[in-house]
Amino acid sequence: MGLPQIAVELSRFLDQTDSIAQSEQLFDLLSAFTLSFDCPWIAYGPLAPDHQKVLKPAQPDSAVMLNYPDEWKERYLEMGYDRIDPIIKKGRKGVGAFRWSEVYKDASTTENERRVLDEAATFGLRSGVTVPLHGPAGSFTIISFAQPSDREFQNKTIIYLQLAALHFHLKVTRLDNSSVLKQHNLSFREKECILWAARGKSSWEIGSIIGISENTVNFHLKNVMHKLDAASRIVAAIKAINLGIIDV
Repeated sequence: MGLPQIAVELSRFLDQTDSIAQSEQLFDLLSAFTLSFDCPWIAYGPLAPDHQKVLKPAQPDSAVMLNYPDEWKERYLEMGYDRIDPIIKKGRKGVGAFRWSEVYKDASTTENERRVLDEAATFGLRSGVTVPLHGPAGSFTIISFAQPSDREFQNKTIIYLQLAALHFHLKVTRLDNSSVLKQHNLSFREKECILWAARGKSSWEIGSIIGISENTVNFHLKNVMHKLDAASRIVAAIKAINLGIIDV
């Protein structure tokens, strides 16, 4: 895509976000924009200050939004890769957008850290760009863009992705600050089920652990997904951790 067309796409994205009042709709618009660069996957989430955990944001009502392949999200959560993810480590130290390949080749990146990126590639996330977003009082949010191709992101593409990321983050932050934190009243069983789901257990395994049927587990998990407005159990687990409902 030529430079003038990219500018047109960015301008359209900025204009479309003006009237949006929901974070999920903003995410949908950002996803549509990044498809212009053959980049279908985005992960956005805040992290707690001074901790290597992507699922423990500083603000309990902060948004976590991602459309990565479900299999990779499950693997990432199950293996606790947020604790060794070199992208997070790099993002904490830097202020500008960076390519994942730069992190992979960096001499300070360990073999264990490279394994996270190697595994991501096997799930289709072969190259990416991450934009660290540092705020007041040590607050830190990270947004990553990934594509299934090994082709590197061009410099001009990174500039436009960074501009879109900053705009998206500011809009989401304003929405978060203007909304009242909802109280999500999960039952004891619902908390049990989503806790074990966050630990990577299947419905059958959860049922065996807590002594209920697989169908009952699925019933409770569907209730959790509904209460937390989550499209999948993985997203529900992330939100439950995010809100402090469970602690894995």
